[in-house]
Amino acid sequence: MAGLVGRDDQISLLGDLLTHATEGRGGALVLRGEAGIGKSALLEHVVRAGRGRGVRVLGVTGVQAEGQIPYAGLDHLLRPLRAAALTADSPYRRAVEVLHLLGEPEQPTLLAVEDAHWLDAATWETLTFLCRRVGSDPVAVVMAVRDGEDVDRRLTRAGLPELRLEPLHPADAGTLLDRTAPRLTRRLRDRVLDEAAGNPLGIVELGTSVARLGDGALSSSALPLSTRMERTFGGLVADLPPPTRSLLLIAALNDGTGLDEILAAAAVLVGADVPAEAIQPAVTARLVAVDERYELRFRHPLLRSALRQQAAPADRRRVHAALAEVLSASPQRQLWHRASAASGPDEALARELTDVAIAAASRQAPLALAALTRAVQLSRDPAARGHRQVSSCLVAHEQGDPHAVRRLLGEIDESALRRADRARLTWLRETYLPVAWSGPERLLAYADLIDMMRRDGDPERALQAMSDLALRVYYSNVPAPVRDRFTEVTLALGSIDDDPRVPGIMLLVAPVEHGAAALRRLERLVHRMDLPPALRSDLSIAAWAVGAFDLAGTFALSAAAELRAQGRIGVLSQALNAAASAYAALGDTRAAVPLAAECISLAEETGLPMWALGGSLTMGLAEALRGDVAAAHRRAEAAEQVLSAGRRLPMLALVQRIRGVAALAEGHPDDAFRQLMRIFDPADSAYFPGHQLLVLGHLAEAALLGGFQDELRSVVRDLEPVAVRTGSPSLRVGLGYARAVLGGDYRAALAKDLTGWPFDRARLQLAYGTALRRAQRVTESRPPLRAAAATFDALGVTPWADRARAELRATGETRRRPTDALTALTPQEQQIARLAAEGLSNREIGAHLFLSPRTVSTHLYRIYPKVHVKSRAELARVITSSDVR
Repeated sequence: MAGLVGRDDQISLLGDLLTHATEGRGGALVLRGEAGIGKSALLEHVVRAGRGRGVRVLGVTGVQAEGQIPYAGLDHLLRPLRAAALTADSPYRRAVEVLHLLGEPEQPTLLAVEDAHWLDAATWETLTFLCRRVGSDPVAVVMAVRDGEDVDRRLTRAGLPELRLEPLHPADAGTLLDRTAPRLTRRLRDRVLDEAAGNPLGIVELGTSVARLGDGALSSSALPLSTRMERTFGGLVADLPPPTRSLLLIAALNDGTGLDEILAAAAVLVGADVPAEAIQPAVTARLVAVDERYELRFRHPLLRSALRQQAAPADRRRVHAALAEVLSASPQRQLWHRASAASGPDEALARELTDVAIAAASRQAPLALAALTRAVQLSRDPAARGHRQVSSCLVAHEQGDPHAVRRLLGEIDESALRRADRARLTWLRETYLPVAWSGPERLLAYADLIDMMRRDGDPERALQAMSDLALRVYYSNVPAPVRDRFTEVTLALGSIDDDPRVPGIMLLVAPVEHGAAALRRLERLVHRMDLPPALRSDLSIAAWAVGAFDLAGTFALSAAAELRAQGRIGVLSQALNAAASAYAALGDTRAAVPLAAECISLAEETGLPMWALGGSLTMGLAEALRGDVAAAHRRAEAAEQVLSAGRRLPMLALVQRIRGVAALAEGHPDDAFRQLMRIFDPADSAYFPGHQLLVLGHLAEAALLGGFQDELRSVVRDLEPVAVRTGSPSLRVGLGYARAVLGGDYRAALAKDLTGWPFDRARLQLAYGTALRRAQRVTESRPPLRAAAATFDALGVTPWADRARAELRATGETRRRPTDALTALTPQEQQIARLAAEGLSNREIGAHLFLSPRTVSTHLYRIYPKVHVKSRAELARVITSSDVR
C-alpha cells in the first residue's frame, strides 16, 4: 500500500471511527487537503478495512456535472438499497429516512464519499445533517473534500470533525518515491521530491512520468502541481483513439454513469452507432473501470477535471446537447443538459426553469433553488433576472440556508428590480445582514412602493411584500402617519374578509384600529388546514402579537406539523418559536421549554440568528417562570446586547418582560414593577405599546405585592379603551386581574371566562386566597389556595406554587411540593417523553424531531431511570400527572 506511507496516525483515527460504529456509536469525519494529498488512498483504506470487519459499505463520488441535480449524489450512494425508495422532498427529512433505512437490517454501515465538494447541494445538506445525528447509530461517515473557499464555507456551516492531511515528511516522501520509481538518478529523484513537495499523488505521477520520459516530464515547473497532474492525465488521454476520447469526454460531462447512455450520446455526436468496445482502450490504460452493471467510474477525479478543462466550450455544449437528446425519459436531467448546452442568454429556457422552480418551491426546495440559479444565468431581461434572484433568496430562506441567502443577496443589482422585488429584498437584507434596522421613514417609502405595485396591476406580489414587512412594522413602534399609510395600502389590496393574509397584516400593523375585526377573522380561519403552513405560521405570530395565545398555539402547531413533514426547517423554527411564545405567555413552561429548545437548536443549526434569539427570549421567560432566574438573566443580558447593537429597540420589551417576571419569581415586586414599567414609559428605550397588551397581568401582580396600586391605576385607565378596540384576549384577562387588584373583588374576576388561561386563573386564586386569609377568613381561603398551588405545580412555575403553599401553611394546612420527575430531563428528553407518552413509535418520534429511531431509543433508555419508570405506559402516567387538568 504505497499510497499510505506516512499516514499511520490517520489510519488509526479512521480505525477508531469504524470501531465506534460497530459498537453503535456513530460518527463522521471529513478528510480535507489539496489535490493529490492522499484523501482517496485513505478513503480506499477505510473501505477495505470496513469490509474486512463485516461493515456494509456504501460509496459515492461527487461529480461536478451533477452539481445542479438535486439528490443525484444521494441516489448514487443508496443505489444498492434501491428497493427502499426515499419519499421526502427535504434534505432534513431525507436524512432521517436514510438513517432509518440504514438501521434495517442491523448491520454497521460505512458511508464513503469521495470528492464531497462536488456533491449537489441537496445531497450535501442531507449527508451533513445526517452526520450530526448518528451518535447512537452504527453508522460511520467519511467524506473527502479538496481545499477551497467554497469548501470552507460549506464545512463551517456543517460543523463536522475534520482531519486535514498535510504533505508527507521528507523521509516518508522519499520512501514513497523509491517504491514508485526505484531506479531514478539522485538528481532526478531530488528534483521530483522538490517539485512534489510531499504530495503523494505528485510523487507517484511525477515519479512515473520522469522514469518514462526523463527531464521532459518536469519542464513545466512554474505550473501548480494539481494543474500539472491534470496535464499528465490529459496527456494519457491524448494517446487514445478518437472514439475513446469522445466517450471519456461524454462521461466526464454526464450526470449519470451508465455506459449505454454514454454510447447513445456518442452516437448522436458522430451520427452513427458507437460500439461498446470503443471504451476498452481507456479501461486497458486503467483510466476508467466499467463494472458488472455497465457503469463507468474514473480512476481519479483529476482525470475527469482534466477532460472537462481541456475540452473546448463548443465541444462541451455539443456533448450536453447530445445528452439532452438521449435523456427524453428523464425530463429533469434533460432540462439540466439543455440548460448547460445553451450558448448564451435564453429567456424562454429561463422561464421554463423558473416554472420548474415555482412548482417545486414548497416541497422540493433544492430542486427549486438549482433551477432558479441556472435561470438567473440564462436571463436576458434584467428585471426578470432580479426577480429570480430574489426568489432564490426566499427559497433558500424557507429551506433554512442563510449562507446561500447572504451569498445571493450580494449578487443582486437592486437598480434593475421591480418594486415588489425591491421591497422583499429589503426585508431579506434586514433579516440576514448585520445592519441596524432602518427608521420609520424608510418603512414609509416601502408602503408607497407597495402601493405603486398595486396600481401597476400586481396586487398579489404587493400583498406578499406587505406580509413580509408586517412583523418589521410591528417591531418598529412606527408613528401614527406611517401606521395609517400601511393600513391604507393594505386595505386597498383587500379587506380583512377577502384574503387570509390581510387580518394577519392588520394585527401587526394596526392592532388597535383593526384588531377586533382581524381577530374575529382569525377565529374563523384557525381550523382551515388548506391554508399553506407558512401562512399559518405568519398568522400564529400575528395572533401572539395581539395576545390571542390560544389561536397562536393552534396555528403554530398545525403549521409545524406540516413543515416538519416537508422538512422546511427555516420556517419551522419560526413556527416553533411562535408556539413556544404562546405557551410561555400562558405560563405553561412544560410545553414552552421543549418547543423553545428545538427552535433554538434548528435556528442555530441553519444559521438563523434572529430566530435563535427569539427562541432564547422565550426560553428566558420560561426559565424566569420556573424560578431559574440566573439563567433567565443571562439570556436577557445577551439579548439586550444584540438588540441594542442592531437598533431593534422595541424588542427590548421582551427583555424587560423576562427581568420583570424573574424579579417576581425572586420575591422582589418593587424591582419587577420598575422593570415592567419601562415598557409603558414613552421616554424609555424599551417602550413598546404593542407589548403592553401582553404584560399587564405581570405588572398588576407586581403592583399588588409591592404597593404600586396608584401607578397601576393610570395604566389601567389608558388601556381600557385599547382593550375594546383590539379585542386582545390577554389584555382582557390582564385588565380583569388589575381591576381585582385595584378594587379587591376577586370573586367577580374569577367569575369571568378564564378557559384556556390556567396561570392567570391560578394567580387570581392565589391573590383571592391570600386576601381571605389576611381577613381572617381562613376556611374560605384554603380552596382557592389549594387550586392555585395545584395549577402552578402542573405548569411548572415553582415560585408561584411555593407562594401558594406558604399561604396554605399560614392557614394551618400543609401541602408538600410534589415530586416532579420531568425536571430531571433535558428539554429534548422532555419532548421525546411526551411524544412517547402519546403513543408514538420510535420511528414516528424520530420523524417528528429529525432523529433516527435508534437515537430515540437511546434517549428513552436514559429517560426511564430518570423518571423512575420502566415502560411507555408508566411514562404516560407520569406525563399525564404533570399536565394541567
